[in-house]
Amino acid sequence: MSDLVCDVLVIGAGPAGLAAARAAAESGQSVLVLDDNLRPGGQIWRDGPNVALPALAQQYRRAEEALSNVTLLNGVKIIACCGPQKILYEAATGSGVVDYQTLILCCGARELLLPFPGWTLPGVTGAGGLQAQIKQGMPIKGERVAIAGSGPLLMAVADSVIKAGGEVVRVAEQASAMRLTAFAGGLWRWPVKLRQSFTLFNRHYRPDSFVLEAIGEQRLTAIRLQTGTRVTTLACERLACGFGLVANVELAMLLGCRLRDDAVAVDENQQTSQPKIYAAGECTGIGGSELALTEGAIAGYVATGNQQRAKGLMRQRDKWRRFADAVAQTFALNPALKALAEPQTLVCRCEDVSLGQLNGFPDWTAAKLSSRCGMGACQGKICATAARHLLGWPLPAPRIPLTPVRVETLARLNDIETDE
Repeated sequence: MSDLVCDVLVIGAGPAGLAAARAAAESGQSVLVLDDNLRPGGQIWRDGPNVALPALAQQYRRAEEALSNVTLLNGVKIIACCGPQKILYEAATGSGVVDYQTLILCCGARELLLPFPGWTLPGVTGAGGLQAQIKQGMPIKGERVAIAGSGPLLMAVADSVIKAGGEVVRVAEQASAMRLTAFAGGLWRWPVKLRQSFTLFNRHYRPDSFVLEAIGEQRLTAIRLQTGTRVTTLACERLACGFGLVANVELAMLLGCRLRDDAVAVDENQQTSQPKIYAAGECTGIGGSELALTEGAIAGYVATGNQQRAKGLMRQRDKWRRFADAVAQTFALNPALKALAEPQTLVCRCEDVSLGQLNGFPDWTAAKLSSRCGMGACQGKICATAARHLLGWPLPAPRIPLTPVRVETLARLNDIETDE
């Protein structure tokens, strides 16, 4: 790879990133988009052998391809910020430095996975993880699949399972029936979401329900479920579990951007606390694709001086922010979920660190120094988030490199720091 120069750098090619690039490109400035997936679209518009992309996703991809001043690089990992307005990245064929004038962070979010007995058994995955595997062509025809956790994603995953030939035996939603009824009663304010709810309805959906234990020897064979006060056992070959999403804020923190409620804080123009840095989409708070598209467009317009076009979108953004607030209130996690993991339950799968080994530490850094928790392949992206939820630890400060890299990339980072 080589060093690159651009006017506007967009990190992430999900809905927010695609919208930001498209809006910024109207100025005629050079726009570079870096994304870690092999194809644009993020998780919600993830492409693959078993995917029929929605018309809107295809529209944004075609628009991006037609813009001569937009360059999209896929399969790229962000390693570090290496000086004012410089980003070090790594791709399959090497690494490079991007020198930019304006930065738009559209880093998205990741699943919150909470440990419970048996969650490390083969056959147990994240809800979004299973959906991604299905899109990439993993066969599940004829398999019995249980889906559990919280949030609208569960219904979308159930729909993906059914379309792939799997049998959904349960959709266990931890939110109460009372909250869900109130939420459903207000969906008329967002007609597109009301229509989606009818499309995705599954007869095996159960509120007030969560997994107590995954059962099996070599792989998953059944789960124990609590629904209300009743505990039942349900046979299945797969369990997809996700307890909502958490914003990816590590790069923003590294750049010195202020956070609010564990997401990147932005003003009405999607600008962060740092000059020339904007943010949009799930990294500023979980809100769905409609909000991400609107925020991304606003960020792209403001970042390139088109305040008038940005102002025209702010009422639409407010509408989808109200929806995001309703979702957050409805699917707030039950404190009882913190008690599912037992002292011997693994929290860090990479380094085999149990919950009992983490109890008593004041924060993530102290736990890492004593237990190697978070030093495996995921670099704490799964276990650190779970530990924070279970133990109430503060958000840990990011360290570079932000992700595991090749030795030659580390050497280049060292050379850059030495030159400075």
